[in-house]
Amino acid sequence: MARDPGLEELVREDLGDRPGLSEKPMFGGLVWLLDGHMLCGARDVGLMVRLGKDNDAWALELDDVAPMIMSGRQMSGWVRAGLDTCADDDLRRQLLEAAVAFVRTLPPKL
Repeated sequence: MARDPGLEELVREDLGDRPGLSEKPMFGGLVWLLDGHMLCGARDVGLMVRLGKDNDAWALELDDVAPMIMSGRQMSGWVRAGLDTCADDDLRRQLLEAAVAFVRTLPPKL
C-alpha cells in the first residue's frame, strides 16, 4: 500500500492542532495518535477510523464505509472509509470527530 499525501493533508487540516496529537508512519501509510492511542490512519485506499466498539453502526450504514479487516480479522470498533467518503469533506470530518470523541474517553497512555 502506498501513502496518499493529499489525503494526509486533508486529515491534518481536519484534525488541526490538538494537544496530544501526533503522527507516525505505520501500516504502509500514516497514522494519527491522540494521547498515545491510535485515532485514524490514511493510505492510498482511504481512511481507517477508530470509532470504538458498538459506536460504528451509523458509519457502517454509509455506502463507502466497511468494517476494518487486518490480516483476515475484523477489527472491532474500527471502520474503513473508501476514497469517495474521504473526498466528502462533511463525511470525512464527521468520522474524524467521532474518532476524537471516542479516543478522548480512553485514559492517556504513558
